[in-house]
Amino acid sequence: MKKLISFMLRNVPRRYLQYFSHYGLRFISIFMRGNNVECPVCEISYRKFLPYGRLNPRPNALCPDSLSLERHRLMWLYLKDRTDFFTADKRLLHIAPELCFIKKFKNMPNIDYTSADLESPLADVKMDVHAIPFDENTFDVVFCNHVMEHVENDIKAMSEIHRVLKPGGWAIIQSPQDYSREETLEDPTITDPKERERVYWQDDHVRLFGLDYGKRLEKAGFNVTEDKYVMELAEDVVQRYALPKNEIIYFCAKG
Repeated sequence: MKKLISFMLRNVPRRYLQYFSHYGLRFISIFMRGNNVECPVCEISYRKFLPYGRLNPRPNALCPDSLSLERHRLMWLYLKDRTDFFTADKRLLHIAPELCFIKKFKNMPNIDYTSADLESPLADVKMDVHAIPFDENTFDVVFCNHVMEHVENDIKAMSEIHRVLKPGGWAIIQSPQDYSREETLEDPTITDPKERERVYWQDDHVRLFGLDYGKRLEKAGFNVTEDKYVMELAEDVVQRYALPKNEIIYFCAKG
């Protein structure tokens, strides 16, 4: 299974995976049910989750029903515990929408939902995050996860998200991060896909963020809270939901 998932992630275009992968995985899920781990998004429990990853698939990572990964389950719990997202009326812009969240957010009666992406067939609006086609002060909340490592100018893209947020609004903007690195690594001369994969962890990444990620978000105008929420959870909760153990959540507020 590890080899199959790795092959598909490396060779099948993302738009096709978004269209078709969940059908096969939901069939597989029937044979994976148990009570060792649980996905808080779909509220189904399993013996274990599926492996996931391009090079060295992580064990116990992918929920076969919701298609949530560790970071998605963490974000879901964070939104419930630390925000009013599930109770207050919000106008939401969801950039690069994750399949595990789309239907859930659309069906929430308090959420006015708009999804956007440059390529995804699942998005409502086709757009470049460097030039978001909405007026300033339009949205209460923006989610934009695992995008900034792909874009040409991350500060510009972050600034566009800040622009379309209402005063008092907030965003969650997560990216892969090397916590052993003080400063973000980016070198425009690195263009070979294999070298990008070696340096940036994936062949379509153009930078690898370090511990200065929050400062880059602040350059875009945000008041940033670096929340170590997962590190405050009990170990049995982290294991039950198969969460990442050291991911910092960047809560980005517009003052």
